[in-house]
Amino acid sequence: MVVPLFHRLGQLTLVRYVLASVGALAVDMGSFLALLALGVPAMAASALGYALGIVAHWLLSSRAVFAETVAASGPARRRQQALFVGSALVGLAITTLVVGGLVRLGLDPRGAKVLAIGLSFAATWVLRKQVVFR
Repeated sequence: MVVPLFHRLGQLTLVRYVLASVGALAVDMGSFLALLALGVPAMAASALGYALGIVAHWLLSSRAVFAETVAASGPARRRQQALFVGSALVGLAITTLVVGGLVRLGLDPRGAKVLAIGLSFAATWVLRKQVVFR
């Protein structure tokens, strides 16, 4: 009974996308923390971690989430990759604006970050499903 349930869940694009997002977040945060431990300044460590997270998300998304709609190599694939990075930058902008705005209103930064992650996730999911991997 459990195995068919996992099989059905694995067929749902949103479930696979959530798992890819968790993996990419792990790469982002793991890289960020490792770079901090190596003495890299926080801003640079954050940017590098985020960039590695984008690469991880592309690899996971293009192979495990949206494999059936990934473009063939060449100009179409590069366009799709550029759109993917653009969607990541939209997510980054949402996160930055939400955290900055809510902290200014007196909310705890951690709570603001959790809300921002949810909003950013929803926006990038829609962009990637409807635009990038259409």
